[in-house]
Amino acid sequence: MYYKKIVVPLDSSERAEKILPHVEALGGIKTGKVILLHVIEPTTFAPSPATPARQIAAMPPQAYMDQIEAMRTSAEEYLAKIQTILKAKGIEAETLIETGPAAERIVHVAEEREADLIAIASHGRTGLARVFFGSVAAAVLHRSETPLLLVRSRDDE
Repeated sequence: MYYKKIVVPLDSSERAEKILPHVEALGGIKTGKVILLHVIEPTTFAPSPATPARQIAAMPPQAYMDQIEAMRTSAEEYLAKIQTILKAKGIEAETLIETGPAAERIVHVAEEREADLIAIASHGRTGLARVFFGSVAAAVLHRSETPLLLVRSRDDE
C-alpha cells in the first residue's frame, strides 16, 4: 500500500520523533506528502489554593495570549527543522499548527486533509499514569476512521 498523505503528530519531544524512521520507511512516501502536525493544547492558569485572590484577579488575559504565541513560535521553528530533515531525504512535508484538544485536532486534520494514515508514537504510559495523563494515541485510535500506525516509544530506547 502506498500512502499519499500521512499525518504525523509531533509534540517537540524525542519520544514523539520515534515515529519518523517508520514514516520514512513506508513504501511510496517519496511520492506522497507528510503533514507534520503540532497541537497546542490551551492551558488554564490553575493557581494554587494559597494564591491570593488579588493576584488571580490581576492576571491579565494578554499573558495567556502571549504564552500561546510563544508556544506557536517554538512549534513553527521545531516543525521547520523536521521538515528540512525530511526534505533532505526526498520526502515532501508541510507543517501545520492547531490549537485545541490534541486527539480531537489530530482526527480533524486527518479527516479534513483526507489522510491515508495517521502515524504517531505513544509514550507508552500504563496504569495510573495513563489514567491521570490520558493517552492521545488511545483517543485517536477510538475516534478516528483513518488507519493508524502506532509505535510505542520508551525512555530507554
